[in-house]
Amino acid sequence: MSNRVLALLAAFVATTIFGINHTLAKGLMPDYVKPLGFITIRVLGAGVLFWLVSLFIKNEKIKKEHWPRLLLSAIFGMVLNMLFFFKGLSLSTPINSSVIVTITPILVFMLSAVLIREKITLLKGTGALLGLFGGLSLILFGVQQQVGAPNIPLGNVMLLINALSFGMFLIVAKPLTKTYHPITLMRWLFLTAIVINLPIGWAEFREVDWVNMPFSALWRIGFVVLGTTFTTYLLNMFALKHLSASTIGVFTYLQPVIAIAFAILSGADQLTFVKVISAILVFLGVFMVSKNPARKRAKA
Repeated sequence: MSNRVLALLAAFVATTIFGINHTLAKGLMPDYVKPLGFITIRVLGAGVLFWLVSLFIKNEKIKKEHWPRLLLSAIFGMVLNMLFFFKGLSLSTPINSSVIVTITPILVFMLSAVLIREKITLLKGTGALLGLFGGLSLILFGVQQQVGAPNIPLGNVMLLINALSFGMFLIVAKPLTKTYHPITLMRWLFLTAIVINLPIGWAEFREVDWVNMPFSALWRIGFVVLGTTFTTYLLNMFALKHLSASTIGVFTYLQPVIAIAFAILSGADQLTFVKVISAILVFLGVFMVSKNPARKRAKA
């Protein structure tokens, strides 16, 4: 099996875990753990795991000139991304979060056009605008209040910022994957994230009542740390080594399908007309942005 196929498989598994995470993480907040405390648990747990695993691989030293990029990657991928995701999810709903996160490939394309001068075609430009319109429609009009979603508009805006941060992470971290082992990158990225996030989430982390926490909450926290953080970030870094940032971004297209099905089956959320229309617009936009007519003509 080629590295490209393995990378595509890794991106698919990571996306599946992310899709399930929208509902599992939502069910923990704020009854068992608050958003900022959750981030602390997540980076501490994953950071320890990455450093333990790094003991079994060849030690690599980060070059001095790469530290600014690594620091920026940690800020976008493990600080801003997590902060706005968990805070936004605590205020909104699992389906809303999964649809808005799907805007990531559109944002990656737009950021790539600005930062690395990726060519903007009419098809991709139209798709980006269409997808953004779908996401903004959900933010502006998908505001039906429901239990456990105290401020859906604000939560949706935070989730949009989360998608933007993850898109920046994919672009900024891409060059590092060509030089370092994924484990090497993850251990330093998460160590940096721990240093930055610990002061932010320490107060809420201390409020967690571990002694009286039921097993149903404990295994969900374990899933978020081991699955959604350790496994998915490792899989994404492996995929990023062999695929473009835009290709990986397109895999978020699958997140709402998985997340919506899981949320409805578990009774954590429900579909509405606005959510369906917004999702269709986002999906169509992502499809248009991910098309590459020039490549197809070259193969013909």
